Amino acid sequence: MLNREQIRPMASLLLPPIVVVVLLVPVILSTTVVDDLRNLRPPPEFNSTIAGNCLRNPSLRYCSDSRHLDGLNEIFKFTVVASHLCNESRNPNCIESFDKINLRGRPKIAPLYLSFDFFWKYCPLTIRSIDFSNNSLRGEFPTSVLACAQVEALDFSRNELSGDFPVERLVSLVNLTVLNLSYNHFSECKLSESLVFRRFNSSNFVHSGLIPNKQSFAFKAMFLMIGLPIMVILIVGFIAMLCFRRRDLSSESRQPRHHFTASMLKAATSGFSHENLEGKSDGVDIYRGILTDGTQVRIEIYWSEISNESMKKFLEECEVLVQLHHKNLVQVFGWCDDWELRAVVTKWTDGGSLEMWLTERAPPLKHRLKVLVGVMEGMCYLHELWPQVGYDLRTSSIILSENLKPLISRFEFDGQNSSSKNKRKFGVLLLEMITDRGKMGDLEAGEAGFIEDIRANFPANCQNLLDERITIASTTIEQVRQVIEIGLACIDHSANKQLKMDWIRHILLRIYRACHANGSPNQGRFSGGRDKRREHGL
Repeated sequence: MLNREQIRPMASLLLPPIVVVVLLVPVILSTTVVDDLRNLRPPPEFNSTIAGNCLRNPSLRYCSDSRHLDGLNEIFKFTVVASHLCNESRNPNCIESFDKINLRGRPKIAPLYLSFDFFWKYCPLTIRSIDFSNNSLRGEFPTSVLACAQVEALDFSRNELSGDFPVERLVSLVNLTVLNLSYNHFSECKLSESLVFRRFNSSNFVHSGLIPNKQSFAFKAMFLMIGLPIMVILIVGFIAMLCFRRRDLSSESRQPRHHFTASMLKAATSGFSHENLEGKSDGVDIYRGILTDGTQVRIEIYWSEISNESMKKFLEECEVLVQLHHKNLVQVFGWCDDWELRAVVTKWTDGGSLEMWLTERAPPLKHRLKVLVGVMEGMCYLHELWPQVGYDLRTSSIILSENLKPLISRFEFDGQNSSSKNKRKFGVLLLEMITDRGKMGDLEAGEAGFIEDIRANFPANCQNLLDERITIASTTIEQVRQVIEIGLACIDHSANKQLKMDWIRHILLRIYRACHANGSPNQGRFSGGRDKRREHGL
């Protein structure tokens, strides 16, 4: 939470060219903006600082309200919200500049910041771009945002906004050069109002509902008279070709691949030959295949019958998976939903599972940390852009390529996905990779007993927890202690809620780099004797 000493500089820096507010560097257990608005109060010199700023620059938006007590309270709340919002928008240096508001793909916090009318009322003059795209926002367009009259770029695309768009308000935004409202449900505007949009790129209004089409009725009539009969003939011919010739469509060569037919998969696997079969389980066959362009793929075929509702859900999930693109996620090319079979097609990766790597080899700590950093980077991507997608973090479900790049390969759509749940999964994975994972099978309580055993021995018996196959001489005590501490924090219910995934990734990356450099000369090593261990509290 912000304290009084941190509030004091805020009001003094409300005058350009310095940024509107002093923004705080995020801490591990940072409070929310709602808590700060509820608990913080203006420092004693706040009123005089505001008055001085307005005397030097009367154009500041809050100057007209600075003489009233209620106005000063709103100005103070404005500085608190600006502090949080600048950091949430990942401006490179919030102490010197607040150039952008970027809450793209942040559906949990975007509506909250849009509700702070007092912030938009005093919108900082330094802001040049505002991005609230891909947040599933509902209702009418938030007109309070348009108080930022100096803005140059405004993006509210890929939401579910509806109703009338305030076209007349765009006239006051003289600097606005980029306006993206595509993929919304606005009411169609009048033809005279649509002329306002000519100053912007027409592609930014695709499927927005805003732009009227003068020729729509003429086109529909022409289509019914000429186009429809031709289309019927083409469809009949197309169906006949599928039934009698069973030829694959030319869509196989198009990128990106999405829908695959059963015959395309059959050709890729040499008729589902035994040589191409890589594995079997209950109701699932896994094949290695080669597409016509030479791409090697992994084909998971599900033979179980499902209801129409389940098939619809399967297609919806696949349509999401093909949009995931990250170096630590398995790339999903597409799916097959023919009557004959149901399948998911992904990129083939040479290499085994993380479980096999840990069991069959004795990887050093730095390699284990590299894998953990990669897994967390994939988690951060999904958390930021695809929060509805869950995933399996068991060692048997993570694929490891030859260059130690981990790939999350199992995704979940059970409706129970949450950040806390995913962080707990990662905590268990981390402890399993660093400690003696064989104990999980030896203990009667399984995973719960494994975790309790680590808690009981940490930090006093930290050395006994470490996987004995890790080369002791190459591992510093402090690095191991920090890693185990992160894993326990991810599992702990109260600490889990305070941890941010990006912070976990940053700390693990720092530990990995220190380990890669063989540690600091001032740090002790496990190779020391009893006196050396006592020196480090072990």
